[in-house]
Amino acid sequence: MTHTGGDDALATRFAAERAHLVAVAYRLTGSLADSEDAVQEAWLRLSALSPAQREGVRDLRAWLTTVVGRICLDRLRSAVARREHYVGEWLPEPIVTVSAGRPEVDPLEAVVRDDGIRMAAMVVLDRLSPEQRVAFVLHDAFSVPFAEIGDILGCATDTARQHASRGRRAVADADPPSRAGLDEQRAVLERFLAAVLSGDVRAVAEVLHPDVVLIGDSDGKARTTRRVMVGADKIARFFQGLLGTYRPGAFQAARPVLVNGDLGVYLPAAPGGAGYRDLDAHVQTMAIRDGKVVAIYDQANPDKLRRVAALAATEATP
Repeated sequence: MTHTGGDDALATRFAAERAHLVAVAYRLTGSLADSEDAVQEAWLRLSALSPAQREGVRDLRAWLTTVVGRICLDRLRSAVARREHYVGEWLPEPIVTVSAGRPEVDPLEAVVRDDGIRMAAMVVLDRLSPEQRVAFVLHDAFSVPFAEIGDILGCATDTARQHASRGRRAVADADPPSRAGLDEQRAVLERFLAAVLSGDVRAVAEVLHPDVVLIGDSDGKARTTRRVMVGADKIARFFQGLLGTYRPGAFQAARPVLVNGDLGVYLPAAPGGAGYRDLDAHVQTMAIRDGKVVAIYDQANPDKLRRVAALAATEATP
């Protein structure tokens, strides 16, 4: 890397790689907060290099990708212990942007275009060990050589290759649904919401695949299902029950957003009273296969929705 002699030039070059690095870190950690921290740490390490060390960096993107991979591996290993105390299921932090149909300048728009960022794919990555996830993602998604991955993992090149192979096989066995087109997503989502609001259990079940799953994430800080719910009839009746739990009209405030690049819904918090429960904020997105909903991801953990609330407040400002 040719040294320009100034941090401004270096910062400009780093800024050009930021979206790529956030994508790398997010696929590795499933946390946008951790991803941004990892990218910031990568910048600090880059800017701390001496002029001679900067000269030795021949491929800035490759160097930064390796640095971010190493930082994220540490985060993944520490997360294993943290999740032992997590209440209920764990879902990736959603990357929420406004719905399609208007020009946007959000830098995360570039990140969510990647098909590997969709929620269904991210959920599968969470089943891998830290070593498998790092090896698989860095090699298959970002073309990092196994020799460099082995250096990150502290293992031999062949061992890094084996980690990637096991991760690849686990992802293939899980067979997460590919990303449906936005028009198909919109049609299915509209049918689903209309059926839910009608209170018609059969109409809801008709939109769902017989083996559909509902996964909620709250860490015990909001109301959602704590266990994975399976089956169209069971999930349809669950949504029907919600209509009597919350104040009439509470669900009418739902607004479309893009969740990891797929069409989803943001439901703002609403007060209860008169025998109704307070409604927590939720972000929901779905995975679709053959025109049916095969998975619903319900994010209610307020720690993972802080950015969503800020975005919603911005959108509401005239």
